[in-house]
Amino acid sequence: MPNFRYEMRCEGERGSIRIAGIDEVGRGPLAGPVMAAVAVIDRTLARRKLLRLIDDSKKLVLEDREKAYEAMIGSGAVRFAVGEASVAEIDSINILQATFLAMRRALEALADQPDLVLIDGNQVPPELGCQAETIVGGDAVSYSIAAASIFAKVTRDRYMARLAESFPGYGWHTNRGYSSREHLAALRRLGPTPHHRTSFAPVRAPHGEPFEAD
Repeated sequence: MPNFRYEMRCEGERGSIRIAGIDEVGRGPLAGPVMAAVAVIDRTLARRKLLRLIDDSKKLVLEDREKAYEAMIGSGAVRFAVGEASVAEIDSINILQATFLAMRRALEALADQPDLVLIDGNQVPPELGCQAETIVGGDAVSYSIAAASIFAKVTRDRYMARLAESFPGYGWHTNRGYSSREHLAALRRLGPTPHHRTSFAPVRAPHGEPFEAD
């Protein structure tokens, strides 16, 4: 389970500072944007009942992610913002750079800028605009990053579900754009949509091994 150990260590080293967590979702799908979220948790307002709901989004089933998302918004203890990079940007600058772009946009959208961000992974986006520390597997050990992972995941899942209504047949309401058997079969049958990433090989030749989404 996540905790505040990393946040408290950073505060101990740097004094009283505002710390945020950043995480992304959607690097692997064949369709849809990549999204990132930034979250700041006020520990003086965050009750145990709320914290028990927060975990790495990949470890939570859909219902628990939605519950945690709504609880964080309603608690008044968590501030967040979401940024995205479009399919066109992914195809133009590659998925890694698009992920960095989504992270920068999420941070820019946050009303009160943090002094330090904890980032899930091992790379700091260039030109982020503030100090940063990376934590591999950070969404499993830091409440701030775990909260960000839930905001990013729920926001993107909801986006793909809405998109599925306009583009039926690809199963985006369940596979979220990942290369599931249903999705690959639809690509072979229907061809790509404007929301597919044409720079991804399975979109050009949809015969690879399927990957089931969470």
